Amino acid sequence: MSRRAVMWVAFCLVHAVVIWLGFTDDHAASWDVDQLYRWWAGRTLAGGAFPGITEDWVYPPLAQLPILLVGATAGVIDYTLGWGLLVTVLDAAAFAMLVGRARSRGRVLAAWFWLAAILALGGVGMFRLDAVTVPLGIAGSLWLLGRPWLGSALLTAATWVKVWPAALLVAALVAGRRRLAVVGAAAAVSAAVVAAVVIGGGSAHLFGFVGDQTSRGLQIEAPVSAVYMVLAAAGVRGAWIFYDRELVTFQVTGPGVDVVIAAMTPIMILGMLAIAGIGAIKAWRGASFGSLFPSLAAALVLGFIVLNKVGSPQYMIWLAVPVVVGLALDRRRWRRPALLTLVILALTQLLFPFWYDALLVLQPSAVALLVARNVLVVVLFAWVVVRLVRVPAHNRALLRVTE
Repeated sequence: MSRRAVMWVAFCLVHAVVIWLGFTDDHAASWDVDQLYRWWAGRTLAGGAFPGITEDWVYPPLAQLPILLVGATAGVIDYTLGWGLLVTVLDAAAFAMLVGRARSRGRVLAAWFWLAAILALGGVGMFRLDAVTVPLGIAGSLWLLGRPWLGSALLTAATWVKVWPAALLVAALVAGRRRLAVVGAAAAVSAAVVAAVVIGGGSAHLFGFVGDQTSRGLQIEAPVSAVYMVLAAAGVRGAWIFYDRELVTFQVTGPGVDVVIAAMTPIMILGMLAIAGIGAIKAWRGASFGSLFPSLAAALVLGFIVLNKVGSPQYMIWLAVPVVVGLALDRRRWRRPALLTLVILALTQLLFPFWYDALLVLQPSAVALLVARNVLVVVLFAWVVVRLVRVPAHNRALLRVTE
């Protein structure tokens, strides 16, 4: 059996196992799809409320596309299974592009890493909207060099599903040489989405997801929440976990939490601007796309996670995109962060769904595991920022003198 055939067999096995994980433990890992997405789709297809069009929604409007697409097959196949199959098809398209004829060692290693990452995070990585954006992010990132219009279009479409791929778009704009193509494609896709929403009568709710995100409290899994989780576990007065019924998330509160909540969004914005600024300096000094884009994309994606007051477990699958691209372009430099990413993903699956009940009742071992996972995420963030700072750049003035 050829190497390529082995990889495709592994692809099928991994996705079968992860779909199965979504159905275990009373659908714990796939609860959002099984309950929320199914409900949203059924209500909209029945002529009821249309989230993002007739009312504000926590997600950008294009997130409705996969939700309704799976919902349209509800009479033929179970909604949760249909979602798993949709993600598998999208992953297969990006996987085929990544592997090709399995001749590139970097791409083969990147493909094996991606399969390991899917398995390490388990059901929560597949049964969320984030799973739709990952193959779009991988394909879009790989196409940026040869087909920047198509690459930018895919990344923009992914951004209108979940906001985080905007980090990849920024990295593409900063690190790329054909910036006009990136901007043009992004503008065209965005204009099409906005026009569709306006025509549908949803102009008042077009950016409702922005307000929902900024008004959130501290989600228990976010790195910044680790201090409050420890305080709550230690029984400090005023620190505890509570359930936000509107957002369907568990949040944590404690002394001075309002100040932290108010500060986190500006901190994240400033942090992302600083990272983009470093990348811009490197690009101005002549850094190549291959050396700059993976590190800049990874730093921006991790910035979204580390500096965010929201921290759902499925966010960790975002890490797969810049690491896959990094391995494909420079496998030797990205092996260690790839291994650390797999550890982070495996710990995340252990936390959710397996130890989540223990975490909610603040068992010390579960809180310690959460803190350890978040520390590793911060370590990875520090690594990629240092790597970004050390990206080799050629002084353009010197190049002009020597030409």
